[in-house]
Amino acid sequence: MRREPIISTKNLWHTYPDGTVAVTDVTVDISPKDYVAVIGQNGSGKTTLVKHFNGILKPTKGMVMVEGKPTARYSIAELSRRIGYVFQNPDHQIFKSTVEDELAFGLQNLRLPKEEITKRVAEVIETFNLEKFRMKHPFSLNRAERRRLAIAAVLTMDPEVIILDEPTTGSDPRQSYETMDYVSRLNHMGKTVIIITHNMRIVAEYAKRIIVMKDGMVLLDGATSDILSQTHAEVLKGTFIEPPQVTRLGYMLLKDEHPNAILTVDEMYKTLAEVLGLPE
Repeated sequence: MRREPIISTKNLWHTYPDGTVAVTDVTVDISPKDYVAVIGQNGSGKTTLVKHFNGILKPTKGMVMVEGKPTARYSIAELSRRIGYVFQNPDHQIFKSTVEDELAFGLQNLRLPKEEITKRVAEVIETFNLEKFRMKHPFSLNRAERRRLAIAAVLTMDPEVIILDEPTTGSDPRQSYETMDYVSRLNHMGKTVIIITHNMRIVAEYAKRIIVMKDGMVLLDGATSDILSQTHAEVLKGTFIEPPQVTRLGYMLLKDEHPNAILTVDEMYKTLAEVLGLPE
């Protein structure tokens, strides 16, 4: 049975006040439990598109629906409970005087019982290893720590959809993988995840689906292994997007034996072992 989309755009256009047309006639569906990477060069329209999903931006023409209902018919509070958005710059959504207060703020606005607020705040503090920062001012944290705080604050709201704009910017490799592993676990638990990123290794290793934007339009939309396969290599080259190194190596070594894209180092090792008859 086909699942109804949790987010849907129909012939969406967006024109900024200065006349810039950023999104052009985009129709796209996001299914429940999907894990989507929206990629494209700066100015391709990816962030503009995604900011329509939770009502940050309003359509110039067309429609955006969440669970079958136009976003125009939701209040901001209703949308924030369903769709959490973590901005590229965490400083844009941090403004309380302590980490604990920042994590509790959204829950207090929802008027949840104090016991529930305390429980949820404790859970994300443990998950994101923020205990030592609990009573510190958020701006005393470094950028990577502030990003973790911004993600944690959104997740206290327990949204159905989690949108992360450049989730690994400012993080070292260990911090990046810790964040993405946690987001992946949320997806396995049933959350819909949408990431906007230039990090193609993160896209290849975590996303199930890729939407490629160019000049405000959807150029490609499909499963990650298909979009990063050699079939679409020339199209991606035209957007100045390069698949991860391991995927490009797979093109060279295994183009005849393995037509699908190699997405991870482990996958490369297993595929080479199969092709060459080596012990795994």
